[in-house]
Amino acid sequence: MTDDSETAPKVRYICQTYVEKSSGRGQPSLQIDKQFQYTSAEQARERAERECRSDACAGADAYSVIEDPASGEVGEPAFIVRLGNVPEFDTF
Repeated sequence: MTDDSETAPKVRYICQTYVEKSSGRGQPSLQIDKQFQYTSAEQARERAERECRSDACAGADAYSVIEDPASGEVGEPAFIVRLGNVPEFDTF
């Protein structure tokens, strides 16, 4: 007998922040700074809003992903909020 909670897809709520890094040539690039995992979309959104108010933060995303524990695959992000300077979805 298997435990369904171990094989059921899991929703992960993430807050991810970005900083601008100078390459020494032209436009600065965005780099991931911090990632926080939460148990609800609201918690991730609130953290993104708080982080984005920091002078050191260029931007923040709050999103969810669905992970299949059996295969280890993670689906595309579903954005809850995108604040400030964030990368295009294609480069995510």
